[in-house]
Amino acid sequence: MAYSQEIISRARRKLESQKADWESRQRQHQQQVYAAIPRVREIDMLLRRNMTAAAQAVFTQGGDARAAMEQVRQENQTLQQEREDLIVAQFPPEYAREDPICPHCGGSGYVGSRMCSCLLELCRQEQKKELALLTCGEGRFTDFILEYYSDAVDPKLGVSPRAVMRGNFAVCRRYGENFSLDKGNLLFVGGTGLGKTFLSACIATSATEQGFSVDYEPAGHLFQKLERNRFSPTPETAAAVARLEACDLLIVDDLGTELPGNFVTAALYNLLNDRLLAGKPMVISTNLTMDEVAGRYSPQIASRLQGSFQRLTFVGQDIRILKNRGF
Repeated sequence: MAYSQEIISRARRKLESQKADWESRQRQHQQQVYAAIPRVREIDMLLRRNMTAAAQAVFTQGGDARAAMEQVRQENQTLQQEREDLIVAQFPPEYAREDPICPHCGGSGYVGSRMCSCLLELCRQEQKKELALLTCGEGRFTDFILEYYSDAVDPKLGVSPRAVMRGNFAVCRRYGENFSLDKGNLLFVGGTGLGKTFLSACIATSATEQGFSVDYEPAGHLFQKLERNRFSPTPETAAAVARLEACDLLIVDDLGTELPGNFVTAALYNLLNDRLLAGKPMVISTNLTMDEVAGRYSPQIASRLQGSFQRLTFVGQDIRILKNRGF
């Protein structure tokens, strides 16, 4: 999963802190046990001495030290059982264990060159925190309310807004809850307050919980990042742009609310083209029609959106207004 370096750094710091806390608790447990049961300290010293003796046996007895090693193994097994019996008679079972915080990586965060599952989980948690801080919040499909949409047939649509949105919701839920890198792209089109941002957030939350890296960008912020990296580049701006290109899922919210210009048009075309060529999924929401997209940006961008995205048209009344009216 292509998590940003910032998220990975935060996750590593959290793992280091958790490891330090874990080892501190183990030392406290050990001190409590030693104070209450002096024999356990003696056993630990004997175990260390036996390991040293086993290592010396390998060197002094040449290649065949099996007899000496077997004797040490049996002695250690007896001592370890005695140790455990003494401790669990007076303390909780975890006081007898000396396990590392993670059985796979020992708390380093990596197994060889591969990121361990413990660090991946912390990356996922850090990304969820980022999503929760956005204006969209942490969306949940279970919080989507179809009753905000009228069930009366709209003559222009031939069906009710609720029927349309029920279909849109089903598509979004399947996309988010079964997300994969070959899921393709979604384009949300419709007026303000119809649920585009909320369902985008639901998809972001669902994909994140499955361990995928998600970058959720309001359009204005997106183009600010690209512009800063173009005209005032720093390692930080380069990392931010690299994340746009590398993340498993890029969500662009409210395309068309940013200030227009030649740079925006070129940057949007390049970003779309790069991710489409790489086969990396996107979800884009906009209040613009495709004719307005062609006029504001370019016919080529409109063509990309029409040809490479599954379009969902959002209909109904502005939910924010309905809420203010006490719906």
